[in-house]
Amino acid sequence: MIVLVSYDLKAPGKNYAKLYESLKNRISTDYIKPLESVWLFKTTKSTSEISAILRSEIDQNDSLLVIQVTTNKDGWLNKEYWDWIK
Repeated sequence: MIVLVSYDLKAPGKNYAKLYESLKNRISTDYIKPLESVWLFKTTKSTSEISAILRSEIDQNDSLLVIQVTTNKDGWLNKEYWDWIK
């Protein structure tokens, strides 16, 4: 399945290296990052599992969104991203 992860990190100057490492290696190594704070993963992990992993890497005042991508996708992205999504 494809899962979208997006976030707002609200602690300027904080080192979010552990978050980025978790995104790249603990969710799935098969991912794209089509927008600044948006990642898409091909993964077998549930949205709840992903959320639990990432919540441990962010602050209480940060925001996190984890959604399974299903049908009816549309937007304005490079062709390479749409090829990956399909």
